[in-house]
Amino acid sequence: MSLDHTLIHLGEDRKKYFNAVSPPIIQSSNFVFDSISDLREAIGDEVNNHIYTRGNNPTVAILRKKIAALEKAEDALIVGSGASAAAIAVTGNLKSGDHVICVNLPYSWTRKLFSETLSRWDVSVDYVDGRDVANIKNAIKENTALLYLESPNSISFELQDLKACAALAKEHNIITIIDNSYSSPIFQNPIELGIDIVIHSGTKYLNGHSDVVVGVICSTKDMIAKLFKNEYMTYGTIISPHDAAMVIRGLRTIKMRMEHVQKVGMQLVDWLADHKKIKKVIYPYHPSFPQYDLAKQQMRGGTGLFSIILDVEEKAEVEKFINALNNFIIAVSWGGHESLCIPFLAFHDIPGWPDHYVDWRLVRMSVGFESFEYLRDDIEQALNAIGS
Repeated sequence: MSLDHTLIHLGEDRKKYFNAVSPPIIQSSNFVFDSISDLREAIGDEVNNHIYTRGNNPTVAILRKKIAALEKAEDALIVGSGASAAAIAVTGNLKSGDHVICVNLPYSWTRKLFSETLSRWDVSVDYVDGRDVANIKNAIKENTALLYLESPNSISFELQDLKACAALAKEHNIITIIDNSYSSPIFQNPIELGIDIVIHSGTKYLNGHSDVVVGVICSTKDMIAKLFKNEYMTYGTIISPHDAAMVIRGLRTIKMRMEHVQKVGMQLVDWLADHKKIKKVIYPYHPSFPQYDLAKQQMRGGTGLFSIILDVEEKAEVEKFINALNNFIIAVSWGGHESLCIPFLAFHDIPGWPDHYVDWRLVRMSVGFESFEYLRDDIEQALNAIGS
C-alpha cells in the first residue's frame, strides 16, 4: 500500500458521511443497537466494533488504520500518551516473577515503570548497553520475558541492531518492544526487521503540531486484541475523538514535514560539527556518529532532533547561550512545528534532586518548520554570546 494512499484515503469511507472530504468527529460516548443479537455480537469483538468510546470510536478507528499501515503492522491502538503506550505494551506481556532486559538510558518514565512500578510486582530489570547485542545475550535469564529497545533514544541517540535483537529474542521466546518515536514510521519500520511491538509518543512527529498528546501501539491483530481486551480497556487511557481528528490532520503532512526537518537538521549538524565553540555534535546520520553505518543500514533518515555539547568550562556560559537564542524556544518534547531546545543544565542543581546523568553542557535541539538560514543565524548569534 502506498504512503500517499495511507495518508490521504485509507480508512476514510466518505460515502458513510455525506461524501465529506475530511472525516467527521464522532463525539459520542456510546452507540446504539437494533437488537440483543447485534449487541451480543459486538461485545464478542469490541476491538472491531463500536459500543463505548472508551474502547472503540469511529474517528479513532480511522487513525488506527492509518498508524498500523504506516508501521507495516496488522493493527494498532491509540492511547492517551507515549508513556501510556509503553505501560500497556509492557504490562500486557509480563507476569509476576518475570525478568526484563532494557537498553541503557531509556525515556525517564519508561525507566520509572520498570524500576519503581513493576518492581512492586516482583518484576526484575537489567539495563544493558544495547549497542552490542552480546550484552543483551549475556543478560538473558530463564525468566526473561521482554526486551525493551529505543533505537535511537532521544538524547544521545544510541542504536541497537534491530535484526540481530529480534532474532536473538525469537530464539529465546522473548517479546520485543521498541520505542520508534525518534525515527517515525517515515524513516524506520522495526516490524519489518522482526520486532514484535512498536510504540510511539505520537505527540512528536506523528501529530507534528504540538497540540495533541497521544501514544500508539502497533503489532499483530492477535497482540492488539489481547492488549485491547485487558490493559487497554482496564487502564482506560483513551484519546478523544477530537484529538484523533487532529492527529489525522497532522498525518496528512508527515512525509513533507519529515523530509524538511531532516534536510534542515543535517544542514545544521554539518555546520555545527566544525564550529569552534561546539565540542561535539550527536546525530545518528552524521559520519562522526559511532554507529553511523548501522543508522544508514536500518534507518531511512535522521530527522530533525540532535544534541550538541558546548565547548565551555562554566555553567554560566551555557546559560548565556540558551538565553541568547530567539528562534529556538526552551521547552521539553520535540517534533512540532516550532524549533525547540532543552538545556540539560536545567536538570542540575535542583534543590533536593540528584544531578541528571547527562552532561550539563549538552543541549538537545529540535528543528521545526523554519529554514536553515533562519535557525543557523540564531544559533550563531547565541554562540557569539559565549565568552563575551
